[in-house]
Amino acid sequence: MKLNRLVHILSTVCVVVAPMAASAQTKQKTLVDYFLPMEPQGPLVSEGIWGDTNVLPRDINNGLEDSTLANWCYWDGRIVKDDIGKFHIYASRWPQTMSHSEGWHEGSKGMHAVSDDIMGPYEDQGLVYPQWRGGMGHNVIGLRMHDGRYAVVTSEITTGEVFAAESPDGPFELLGQIKWDANGFDPGLCRYNKNGRMSNVKILLRPDGRYMIVARSTAVMISDDGILGPYKVMNDRIYKPYPELPQSKNEDPTVWYSGGMYHIVYNHWPTKTSHHFSSIDGITDWKYRGIAFKKEETKIFRYTDGTVNDWQYIERPTAYVDEATGHVTHFIFSVIDVKKGQDRASDNHASKIVVVPFDGEAFDRDMQTRVAADRGEK
Repeated sequence: MKLNRLVHILSTVCVVVAPMAASAQTKQKTLVDYFLPMEPQGPLVSEGIWGDTNVLPRDINNGLEDSTLANWCYWDGRIVKDDIGKFHIYASRWPQTMSHSEGWHEGSKGMHAVSDDIMGPYEDQGLVYPQWRGGMGHNVIGLRMHDGRYAVVTSEITTGEVFAAESPDGPFELLGQIKWDANGFDPGLCRYNKNGRMSNVKILLRPDGRYMIVARSTAVMISDDGILGPYKVMNDRIYKPYPELPQSKNEDPTVWYSGGMYHIVYNHWPTKTSHHFSSIDGITDWKYRGIAFKKEETKIFRYTDGTVNDWQYIERPTAYVDEATGHVTHFIFSVIDVKKGQDRASDNHASKIVVVPFDGEAFDRDMQTRVAADRGEK
């Protein structure tokens, strides 16, 4: 009897422990797991709008788009909230009479749109700084400076300029050109060697009062002297210590601070795969946190009714951090319905800016748990 009872107890323990072991081996969550379904801002539409079947039906009131292609294709951007609760996107646009490849590097100009709801619809307000080179701009983003003023940044087809205004509606005047100091590192981390321009510039206000740039190379640059710099290069490419990751053809980094740490997501464009890194101080010890999203495997443009839009290219991600909570609540993406070379002048294909909700509270909580585990803490 005693032997039978012992066998029964051991069997029971094995039954309980087995599921726990299986649970422990469950794949660790990555950034893509925190995207939430999009609540439509209006009916999902298929008729009378541009786009291949992979992006139909869709919510034309989400984000920023010219649904009938009367005028514009949109790209880039960052959401900025003003003091009365309105949301502003500073981005780039070009005429739909240009192909995508012509538009982004020949016709792209900095523009401004506004909405009462972070999800949209955003209404085009026109060019941000038309008095400067006809408004030329690409890789355009907006932000609030430490002194409360509004700033708009352009790079890629320009050298790397900052425009400033007291009001989110402007007028925006040229503040100056971004200055940088290679600080003993390869100057190519700051700008293209071939033409001297900066590219993919994202500027972050650090909680310590400094400004931080992460551009195309993903190297971190820090300014102690205001938004124009000079920015000192503080490290090499964040993915360099990880030889298993692609070491070239990376672009479109975004950077944000939430949950007591810094985050960078960048895109490896040949595989349409974005990677996520985090750091406590935003300068050293950048740790790889896995795939942020992969176009062929993860579908993040999902509506609350289950409808999915499968955009062909998903680029230029930017996180929106809510000031009240300190958590990311939404991401925006530049998307196009077909391969870029298939988007030709005055056709039925185009690009737009999409807003996707994000569970930043859960993300920050889980990231803090991962950091504690890295340190051997409970």
